[in-house]
Amino acid sequence: MAKKKRLRLIAEMARKIRAYRELKSRPRDSERYALDYETMTRPLTGKKLPVLAWKDVRRETTLFSLLAGMRMFGVGRLFTRKSWLEEHKEPCYWKITKVKVDYTAENMDHGKAWGILTYKGKDEGSEQELDKVMYHDWRLVPKHEEEAFKLFEPVPEPPVRHVRYPPLLRAMLLAQQAKQLGIDASSLPEPSLPLKRDVLLSKEYFRSQEEKRKLEGTPV
Repeated sequence: MAKKKRLRLIAEMARKIRAYRELKSRPRDSERYALDYETMTRPLTGKKLPVLAWKDVRRETTLFSLLAGMRMFGVGRLFTRKSWLEEHKEPCYWKITKVKVDYTAENMDHGKAWGILTYKGKDEGSEQELDKVMYHDWRLVPKHEEEAFKLFEPVPEPPVRHVRYPPLLRAMLLAQQAKQLGIDASSLPEPSLPLKRDVLLSKEYFRSQEEKRKLEGTPV
């Protein structure tokens, strides 16, 4: 007869309490990303920013530094980044849909934001959390320039190119198809490999998995 498993309710409750205390004791974003502009170091970790970023950091502002001075924290407005303006000719911007402000931060310049991303003229469609909100290269698109900024005529995508399989792999594929169909391999069409990359897992997927592991207390 199998031994009945003991229910360790107190131990399970203690594990949940430890996980909750660990979660509450984690530093807030305002503490993690706090910056001493004189020494260009983060007080929490003592790490110094790259020298090439000092000039932009002293001159530019973070996303929440812009949102904090706006009505309804900029919900419904368009924001882009300096790097996008320099690297891409197509419009790249976020449309803010939801903001969660860290009210414990000085000047309320930290928090989390969600929006709809349009990258290289393509609308992602679904709401997702903005990443790199602490970077010093955010730009507000003026209200009277939004329509002109969003104006974009997409260039038709070129057709997917196909290449021939390597000889050994080609022979294996033809042999397998001939065996399944019960016909001669010479009568099958020539197999070709499409040169197209399909990304099934996005950054949002990995971020949600990491947050799920942190809540469950599972080591990464």
